[in-house]
Amino acid sequence: MTHTREPLLGLLDGRPLPRTELDVRLAAMRAGPRSSALPAPGSRQDRQLTRWVAQVLLTQELCAAEAAARGLDCAAAPPVRLEQRAAVELGSITAAAFEGSAAVRAVYAAVTADVEVTDRPPAADPPPPEWQLSTPDGDFTADPATLPSALADALRVAGPNCPVTAGGWTATLLGPAPAEPATDPSTELLDCARRTAFVCWLDQARADRLTLVPGLEHPGDPGQPDYDHRH
Repeated sequence: MTHTREPLLGLLDGRPLPRTELDVRLAAMRAGPRSSALPAPGSRQDRQLTRWVAQVLLTQELCAAEAAARGLDCAAAPPVRLEQRAAVELGSITAAAFEGSAAVRAVYAAVTADVEVTDRPPAADPPPPEWQLSTPDGDFTADPATLPSALADALRVAGPNCPVTAGGWTATLLGPAPAEPATDPSTELLDCARRTAFVCWLDQARADRLTLVPGLEHPGDPGQPDYDHRH
């Protein structure tokens, strides 16, 4: 009797991971609302997409195993939508895995819990307050320095809620615009340092614990046949 070997996603700590979830994920993408934006089946770009999705799944499997080994409570890692800077710093594969898996988020929190930033950046000067204005064309906010000087001067003299006309412009100063919440630059630096630490940890864990299979190499691996990176 001939036994057909089950297609693999890869090996994690020597343990075979079946490809089933990868095929399910790809089929869902093909049947989804953005299917028309996907590359043609069988093309080089399609094979690269398959590799990309495979790496997302492998990252999630790796972190699920790590979370189990550490006894982490994945329920304490709620869903999150990364801002653009965070996604860029993590890289597209890790960012997708992070958003799609509570285990990845739980491991991120555990791995980066002790990261610190010792140098506190100097406090930035607060931006000048903006005005909230009402005009015949609608309401808006503006930095007084960007307004025609005659209008800005007239508004200062008149004060809030007094319509003025100057230089062909008519406006009413309603008051200062709501202030944007202040951000602590040291918090941004800490977040960046944590993302850097997690990427380093994850790169090492992938190298030590994952074995990739032909056809599902990292899409950025220059050794795989569909790699195409132009400068």
